[in-house]
Amino acid sequence: MAGCRERVWRPDGPIDVALTLSPLRRGSGDPTWRAEPGGLWRTCRTPTGPGTIRITVHPRERAVRGQAWGPGAQWLLETLPQALGADDDRAAFPELAGRAGAGAEVVLGALRRHPGLRIGRTMRVFEALVPAVLEQKVVGREAWRAWRWLLRRYGEPAPGPAPDGMRVFPEPEVWRKIPSWDWHRAGAEAVRARTIVHAARHAEKLEATAAAGPAGSAEADRLLRALPGIGVWTSAEIRQRAHGDPDAVSVGDYHIPGLVGWALTGRKTDDAGMLRLLAPYRGHRYRVTRLLELDGHRPPPRGPRMPARDYRSF
Repeated sequence: MAGCRERVWRPDGPIDVALTLSPLRRGSGDPTWRAEPGGLWRTCRTPTGPGTIRITVHPRERAVRGQAWGPGAQWLLETLPQALGADDDRAAFPELAGRAGAGAEVVLGALRRHPGLRIGRTMRVFEALVPAVLEQKVVGREAWRAWRWLLRRYGEPAPGPAPDGMRVFPEPEVWRKIPSWDWHRAGAEAVRARTIVHAARHAEKLEATAAAGPAGSAEADRLLRALPGIGVWTSAEIRQRAHGDPDAVSVGDYHIPGLVGWALTGRKTDDAGMLRLLAPYRGHRYRVTRLLELDGHRPPPRGPRMPARDYRSF
C-alpha cells in the first residue's frame, strides 16, 4: 500500500489490544476509530501531523503489527508500544490487591479474567480533552453525537486506505475558530464550547506534560484544573488516556461510585465512599474501576435513565 510504514512489536506478556485501546473510542460511530475483522483503525493528530494507523494481532508470533500512513505515520509507529501499555507497571498490583481487604477477591477475579488489560498512553492531551469536555454532565450518546458532528465538519480525511468516513482530529487553532452556531448545531452548549476554546489556547503547554507519562500526570492535573470549566472528573478522564495514569480515578462520575460500592460491598455508595473503598489500591485506583466495569459489576437499575437532550434548531 502506497506510503505505508510498518512496525512489529512483541509485548512482554498478555495483551488485549481492543480492550486496552477501547477508552479512546467515543461511541459506535466515532470517526477516529474503526474496528474490522482484520484489524483496528485509529486516526491521530500527532506532533508531526495527521496520521492513520491499522493495528493487527498475530497470536502465533505473539506480535502486534502496526501499519501507518500520513505525516504522522512514523510517530504513531514509534509510540505504538506506549499506546498499548508497554510502560504500564502492573507487576506489584496482584500483591497489592491481595492485601486490600474488602472486595479483594472480586478485584483479583476480574484481573484473572482480563489479563490482557493494560493502561496505555496516547501522549495527546488536547485530543483527550475535547471529548472529555463534551461528555461533561450529559449522557454518552449526547456527547458522542456532538463529537461525530464536529469531527465530520472540521476534521480532515484520514490519510491512507482508511475505511470511508474516518477523520483526523483538528488542530487547536481550528477548535478556536468554530463559530457559535456550529457548536449549537453539534449540540454542545456555550459552556462546554467556551471550555474547549479556552483550553485550545493552552494546548502546547498541556502537551508538554505528556512525554513523562504517569510521572507528568500531577503537573497535567494542576494545569488542567487551572483552566475554567475543567474539574476533577474531566482532568482524570484526560490523564487516564493521555498519560496512562493508573491512579486517575474519575471522581464525580454518574455511574462509577455506585459500581465500585456494589462490586466491593454489595451496596451503592457516593464519591466519598468510593474513595474510601479504593484507598488500599492507591496507585492503581483507575485500574480497579476499569476491571470492575469490564467484569460487569453494576447495581440493578432503578428509576428512569437520564435523558439525552437535543435543543438544536433545524
